[in-house]
Amino acid sequence: MLNKIYKGLFLFAIVLAIGTVVFFWAFNYSLLDAFFMTIITITTVGFGEVQPLDSGGKLFTILLLLMSIGVYGYLVTVISDFFSNNVLMEAFRIKKELKEIAKLEGHTIICGFGRNGRQSYEKLKKFNKTCVVIEQKEEFIENPIYHDVQFVKGDATSDDVLRNAGIEKASHLIAALPSDANNVYIVLSSRQLNATLDIVSRANDENATEKLKIAGANHVIMPDKLGGDHMASLLVTPDLVEFVNRINMEGDSNANLEEIGVDELPPEYMMKSIQDLDVRRNSGCNVIGFITEDDEYIVNPSSKMILKPHCKLIVLGRPEQIKKFKEIYE
Repeated sequence: MLNKIYKGLFLFAIVLAIGTVVFFWAFNYSLLDAFFMTIITITTVGFGEVQPLDSGGKLFTILLLLMSIGVYGYLVTVISDFFSNNVLMEAFRIKKELKEIAKLEGHTIICGFGRNGRQSYEKLKKFNKTCVVIEQKEEFIENPIYHDVQFVKGDATSDDVLRNAGIEKASHLIAALPSDANNVYIVLSSRQLNATLDIVSRANDENATEKLKIAGANHVIMPDKLGGDHMASLLVTPDLVEFVNRINMEGDSNANLEEIGVDELPPEYMMKSIQDLDVRRNSGCNVIGFITEDDEYIVNPSSKMILKPHCKLIVLGRPEQIKKFKEIYE
């Protein structure tokens, strides 16, 4: 809408320039008189001409008047729409939202609010993570069901839209668009704008997986492949799958699994062993996994494993035990 207003003002300036130049050049008016004659013509104030006009001058004046009426009509229509359709209030609302997003740090950007994007959002909200969603479709943005979602309307492949979502200060990004090409473009742009960003991307084609990793994605997920693997597992090892499903990670309040960075533990435990934590006796939880600083995943680690910086622990327990673990070790 603002572009239409700018367009109308630009057309008005062109009409003003044409009138001034023609009166000055073709009818021997001084520059000031030419400008004055143009103004009184296009504004239809009713003053007489500065000097008598011949037939050609009168015809040009009529043409200039008709041109100005057309431009006036366009401007009035656009400005009326701007105010009557609450466009101004919407513009202020969007500006306010962008200012709020600019204050965020360490948030997650979700590109696309389709099925995978919505599932990602719901999961992150259960863990009280701050999310900003980039979406183009009005059916999501205007839907009252999603009134609490912080949307940025636009194309996620645009650097300006990513900046509006606070890409420079974000910690994570999920590229969940249905197009692999668009996801590659998003990952590439995001990695250039934020070198430390943790990026998870969706892929539909196996051939796109390697391209996404080359572009800068830390993790690439194929939803269709995961669904097929899960269905096959239900036939081969149904009890194991059911057990894993019961070890839920639904949120901070009812999680059975918890990932804890060694850097988040009290300083006195740094460079100590897992045995020194005495997790089982203090909280009832068990350490079932260990991730080294080189991202090596160790299942059922030895109690002698040393807690070094940048390593992580995977802890298993009932929700109340996980809660107690956090109270003691965080």
